[in-house]
Amino acid sequence: MEEIFQLLFERLQQITRASVNNCREVAARITDEVTRICQQSSRIQASGEIQSWAKKLAQHRLEQCLRYYQFGSERGRIELQSTLSAIVYRYISAGQNRASYQARLVLIEDFLQGFYAEALNALRRESQLSEKYTPRTLLELAEYMAFSERYAKRRIPIRPNKSQQLIILRAQTFSQQQPHESVVDMDLAAEGGVQESSDNWNDSAVQQLREIMVEQQSAFLDGTLRETIIEELIAYLEERQQPECINYFVLRLQDLTASEIEEILGLTSRERDYLQQRFKYHLIRFALAHRWELVHQWLEADLESNLGLTPREWERFTSKLNPEQRKLLELKQKNRANSDIAQALSMTANQVDKQWFKLLSLAWSIRNP
Repeated sequence: MEEIFQLLFERLQQITRASVNNCREVAARITDEVTRICQQSSRIQASGEIQSWAKKLAQHRLEQCLRYYQFGSERGRIELQSTLSAIVYRYISAGQNRASYQARLVLIEDFLQGFYAEALNALRRESQLSEKYTPRTLLELAEYMAFSERYAKRRIPIRPNKSQQLIILRAQTFSQQQPHESVVDMDLAAEGGVQESSDNWNDSAVQQLREIMVEQQSAFLDGTLRETIIEELIAYLEERQQPECINYFVLRLQDLTASEIEEILGLTSRERDYLQQRFKYHLIRFALAHRWELVHQWLEADLESNLGLTPREWERFTSKLNPEQRKLLELKQKNRANSDIAQALSMTANQVDKQWFKLLSLAWSIRNP
């Protein structure tokens, strides 16, 4: 295998800008993987062409790694996400209901986040890396993404003469754990008339908020404002006597996996899933109604910046408003109190909140198509 290692090492040095040590480490891990496969495969052992197989496997892994390296960090993630999403799309659905296209995409994103963590653990285990190992260079990230794709496509025997790709088995299990309730009417959410276990996580803007909320470090977020958001949300949940949601939120802030959260809270997968749905509902209420100003400031999408819309998007947004909604927007831009707005529009305070909730939802849907 020394010949294969040298080939991989030299190619990585020629094509990438990684350091010598980085190229050596990645080449060694690929060589070890190829060696392990050749030793464990009875078909390869029986072929009498072990060296030929080793070269083909090594070349395939090298090409995969270089492909992701050339894509770069951002496009590489997009390519991997697209590849795996296409495999699992037909296997992901919300309970027994047929999920909408947008709802299914959100479920797939949630599923893949857990799968990526599993793939990283598999890479650590099989390459005998530290439990805290995380890809830090572009070459290591490319190696991890290439490994994740191969790991997803591994064939797992399920009965004699039949096998299935590992990621499909994981997707089927994930889909079976989804609750029946997967879609909530936005008007009902604005009125507060939905059940706590209902799910309104299909709005892409709220999905964006969830991703930011669980992010531990972010260069573009102000740390103080982020801490204020967290404190406000916890206080909001305390007021509504939701200690379980607070525990769930705190654990999500630590970026723990679903299985780790289940173990810490002593929940089954289904119990954890219903708790997640309840938390999602409260997060939506908090983000679009209770403290919309704070959240929009955090996302740099407050009224002063036209709710984060470009001039063309803002024109499209305002064209969709009826005269009453235009007046509401005008009064909000003037920082008028809700009681004054209600009087000016001959509405109750609750009706003002409901109409504003609709406007925010419309703006976010335009900003996050």
